[in-house]
Amino acid sequence: MPRYFLELAYKGTRYSGFQVQDNAVTVQFEVERALGVFLKGRVELTGSSRTDAGVHAEQNFFHFDWEGELPQRFLYALNAILPGDIVLKSVRPVAPEAHCRFLAISREYSYLIYREKDPFLEDRAWFFPYALDLGVMRAAAGVVLGQHDFDAFSKRNTQVRTKVCTVLRSEWVERDFGLEYRVEANRFLRGMVRGLVGTMVKAGRGGMDASGFADVLAGGDQAKADFSAPARGLFLKRVGYPEGVLG
Repeated sequence: MPRYFLELAYKGTRYSGFQVQDNAVTVQFEVERALGVFLKGRVELTGSSRTDAGVHAEQNFFHFDWEGELPQRFLYALNAILPGDIVLKSVRPVAPEAHCRFLAISREYSYLIYREKDPFLEDRAWFFPYALDLGVMRAAAGVVLGQHDFDAFSKRNTQVRTKVCTVLRSEWVERDFGLEYRVEANRFLRGMVRGLVGTMVKAGRGGMDASGFADVLAGGDQAKADFSAPARGLFLKRVGYPEGVLG
């Protein structure tokens, strides 16, 4: 049966996450509902990267199987059905065995912090109007580069075989409104980016130095990590695939 990758972006403010959940409105629920209306049949989606409640995405993917060619104006029609905070960006035929989650080789996230009250950033960034030592935060960001066990920065009750991830990029960048943390890795654990951000902000406030941050990472002690960074500042920016997967 033909398989398709469906690329989408969404503002996660009013959703209980990406993946379907019982008695909750999620991104997957809305997209499956729209597909069912337009294609007049149930379509089951498989997601690439789960995002938690309130987290946004500039790029994420589903894959689904559908017998025969998709109707003309497929994206136009579905976007007309979907709520305004979800947009489908492309649909691509792929190999029948292609899996949008298992074939992904990297994911990139961004976390935004703004320093002065701004109603246009309130639901897309963390308002943090306090002094931060950017030098300490940048040093801490450098600590996580490479391969490490990120157990200290993982939410508990996460069913994964390993907590080891390889971080390819980790940096703080100054923006007009404040700060942006950019991080890219081969995989992420549940809550990992928010744990990293919260703990680096703690370091920036004088709660620890880069050496102390490294001790938290090496010790695997989740109790010493700070998960206070709110979901609204987090964006999934990009999902990377090997050349040729997306056509």
